[in-house]
Amino acid sequence: MAYENLIVEAAEQYVLITLNRPKANALSIDLLRELRQAVQEAEANPALRVIIITGGAGRFFAAGADIPTIHGQLDNPMAEGRLLAEGLKTMNVIADCTKPVVAAVNGMALGGGCELTLACHLRIASSQAVFGQPEINLGIIPGWGGMHRLPRLIGDARAHDWLMTARNIAAEEALQAGLVSAVTAPEDLLEAAKKLAATLAAKPAAAMRETLRVLRERALHPDQGAALEKAGFEAAARSKDAAEGIAAFLEKRPPQFTGE
Repeated sequence: MAYENLIVEAAEQYVLITLNRPKANALSIDLLRELRQAVQEAEANPALRVIIITGGAGRFFAAGADIPTIHGQLDNPMAEGRLLAEGLKTMNVIADCTKPVVAAVNGMALGGGCELTLACHLRIASSQAVFGQPEINLGIIPGWGGMHRLPRLIGDARAHDWLMTARNIAAEEALQAGLVSAVTAPEDLLEAAKKLAATLAAKPAAAMRETLRVLRERALHPDQGAALEKAGFEAAARSKDAAEGIAAFLEKRPPQFTGE
């Protein structure tokens, strides 16, 4: 598919999706729909094991929702086809993806841009990255997952601070809070993301899929964590890769996973 707001580059086992809507990668309806399509296509491609989303080399990862689009829609913002509804669909497709999605956050990730990073499974950041949920300054609140994903990732106390003060969060503070797992020099960000993708792509697909599923469903149903883990373990254990992993361990050799 040809994209107007994205650059999609498939490598051997991962795909790099770059937001490409100058000047600030504001999340328009068209961009959100294209991003959703690109993620779904990558998920359906058995050759691709990991998805990386980045904002390119500029100052912005994503400045947030395209605010002019929201104007006039606040009476029913989640109506079908409106920006808020499209954004929520896209964030949920990313969060529910059965393959790891990595956010390589190059710059400002504000509002919906921050929520986009929250929907990803892993986040690494350039030292120039800045996170924030400034919605309260507009008289609204996050509507694409920020209200429930942010507390899960950084805890209630920090989430209350970030959401209520609407202050900007530098990369190092995001690292200390646990929002990102690594901070790199700006010129090293994509290489670090690709190395992480290579590490993830080498893991057995069934176990990765079950890991993502159990973590996602446990977040929604924390009281069912033990049962979800049991079901996930049993599903992964039935895969050919599980048999290969155990055999390789016993034979003291590297495993040869096939994704089955």
